[in-house]
Amino acid sequence: MTRTQKASRARRMRRILLTALAALAGAALTGAASAGAATGAGTAVAPGVVYRQYDLRATAGLTHVHVVSVDLTHARVRLGLLHPGKVAARAPLSRLAAARKAVAGVNGDFFDISEAQHPGVAATGASVGPAIADGRALKGAVPTAQRFGPELPPGTDTDAVFGVGSDGRAHIDALTLRGSFTVDGRRQPLGGLNQYALPENSVGAYTPDWGGVSRKRATCGSDADRAAACGTRTYEVTVKAGRVVSASAAPGAGPVAAGSTVLLGREAGARRLRGLVLGRSVAVRYALASLSGRAYRFAVGGYPVLSGGRPLPGLDTRTSAVRTAVGIADGGRRVLLLATDGAPRYRTGLTIAEVAEELRNLGATGGFSLDGGGSTTLVARAPGSAWATVRNHPSGGTERPVPNGIGVFLP
Repeated sequence: MTRTQKASRARRMRRILLTALAALAGAALTGAASAGAATGAGTAVAPGVVYRQYDLRATAGLTHVHVVSVDLTHARVRLGLLHPGKVAARAPLSRLAAARKAVAGVNGDFFDISEAQHPGVAATGASVGPAIADGRALKGAVPTAQRFGPELPPGTDTDAVFGVGSDGRAHIDALTLRGSFTVDGRRQPLGGLNQYALPENSVGAYTPDWGGVSRKRATCGSDADRAAACGTRTYEVTVKAGRVVSASAAPGAGPVAAGSTVLLGREAGARRLRGLVLGRSVAVRYALASLSGRAYRFAVGGYPVLSGGRPLPGLDTRTSAVRTAVGIADGGRRVLLLATDGAPRYRTGLTIAEVAEELRNLGATGGFSLDGGGSTTLVARAPGSAWATVRNHPSGGTERPVPNGIGVFLP
């Protein structure tokens, strides 16, 4: 027997022993089956969708893991983005799942949760990374220094996404905004799309997908510091039917009208917009381009932790917390939605390095970290139920509203 085989056998025996001990001790979650009863084959949520839960001994102590396995080769199963309908909006995951009749799902990307460093500026609730829903680009990624969430693994940034391509398989990729606004034949780049933060000296586009939250936050912070002061040199114009219909020296608030696009500039970007007088012809174009060249049906931001069956170098091994993650197995044909429990007994959770290792133990070759802590939520439909319900215990005691999530759907 090789060293790898011995290690694998040891892990299996350890997990069997821990499960048996938990069952003997009567370990159970309120409103959930015991850990021992849920390991193994699990419970069928829908054709090709299986839910299970189990205890796991980690560095900081015992934690409880919830996993939904999704077979993307099944004709009746697909993944998609759960979101409230606007980028700058949040709702509990169970409500998002009910609205779209998802049979299972987990919370998604990290988001702008607090603006204490910018008094008087409203937190937008908008997510950090790119997002695609039903093949349509919703938003681009904020500058890496402006993100919320734990430290990124070396060599990664906010462009990273998990998604399902037009090939029907799951992938970890990167999406970059390719956008411009053209005036008198001169094309100028866009620095953002429906983002809570714009790069310095850039112009960002805001569409009706943004929502009604003030765009002031987009001019705050810097390319090096999220907490940097808000810029004072700003300008925005509203474009409708290809022409400028309004202008303002300050970022606006309220919904963007149907058929309109707001261009918001900061610093040098504001200077470029000041020449756009009312009636001026402006053409705005944008798309999210993948590093692989692949087209995506849906995509959500986060950051990679496992690639080619190996944890990324430099993953944190010190900080344990409640986590949400997604794994890719069988060449993108199978997806694993993972959430650890936030009940007091299990709240110590996992380190990011342990998340990557556990995804690998479950058969994943690719892994992607999503927002954790109080955001961690996993929902799944129980046999005979019409709705997906929360299976883990959110660490805050109740569901935290989130900007998006990964949903599992049937046709």
